[in-house]
Amino acid sequence: MAHANNHDERIAQMKFSSVYPHYVTKVEKKGRTVAELHEVIEWLTGFNEQKLQQLIEDQVTFETFFEKAKLHPNAGLITGVICGYRVEEIENPLTRKARYLDKLVDELAKGRKMEKILREA
Repeated sequence: MAHANNHDERIAQMKFSSVYPHYVTKVEKKGRTVAELHEVIEWLTGFNEQKLQQLIEDQVTFETFFEKAKLHPNAGLITGVICGYRVEEIENPLTRKARYLDKLVDELAKGRKMEKILREA
C-alpha cells in the first residue's frame, strides 16, 4: 500500500508543464495536431486554450490542475489499461483523473476517431 501512496503523491506533485510537452510530442509523432490535443484536454477538464496556457505558465502541479478542472460528466466512461493500470479500478481520485488524461492522449495518438475519444456517441 505504501507503494501506491508514494505513486499517488508523485503524480500529485508532478508539474503539468513538465508532462504537457510529452503529450504534444506523442500526438504529433502519430500525425495528430496540438489543436486536437487541446480539444481532448478541454473536453476532460473544461480548460480552453488560454486557461491551459496560463496553467502551464504557472507551473501548476497535477493536484492543482485537477482541483481547478471541471471534469466532464462522461469522464467515468473512460476505461481500459494505461501505464499498467486499469483506469476504472484506480482508487485515488487524483491519480484516476491523471490516468484519464493519459488514456485520452494515448487514444488520440493511436488514431482513434475524435467522437469515440470524447465519449459523445
